[in-house]
Amino acid sequence: MKSSDIEFQDKLVAINRVTKVTKGGRTFSFSAIVVVGNGNGVVGYGLGKAKEVQAAVQKGLDDAKKNLIKVPVLKGTIPHEQYGKYSGASVFLKPAAPGTGVIAGGAMRAVLESVGIHDVLAKSKGSSNAHSVVKATINALSQLRDPYTVAQLRGIDLDKVFNG
Repeated sequence: MKSSDIEFQDKLVAINRVTKVTKGGRTFSFSAIVVVGNGNGVVGYGLGKAKEVQAAVQKGLDDAKKNLIKVPVLKGTIPHEQYGKYSGASVFLKPAAPGTGVIAGGAMRAVLESVGIHDVLAKSKGSSNAHSVVKATINALSQLRDPYTVAQLRGIDLDKVFNG
């Protein structure tokens, strides 16, 4: 997916200060995890590390634009329930009725809002590390399949996908 022809909004999920102790003293650097999305089914995340916060955020933005995925969004929610896992973090996403809103915690909320999902119920289990939660959420979103492609793959009508 090309990032040059799409307008993105970015969200800074977490900044972490890292200290390296050397014989000359302490050296501080920063790592920033950034999520970008166009609010219409495209989302990506990136990690940037640098000596200054602003440089770390910029590196994270550039990295996020290189790691984009397409997510099926149906009527402002997701097509079906989905689990996602990365390292110690596991997430559960469930479609919700219109008007529910994004019921999710910090790192998950940033990803879900960036992708353009307005109604979803989400639960994060296990690790609350922002990096792992973002990657687990992206993992869950990447596994989503929209009903049109399912019907096409199975060679059946769209009605039969829903009615079994």
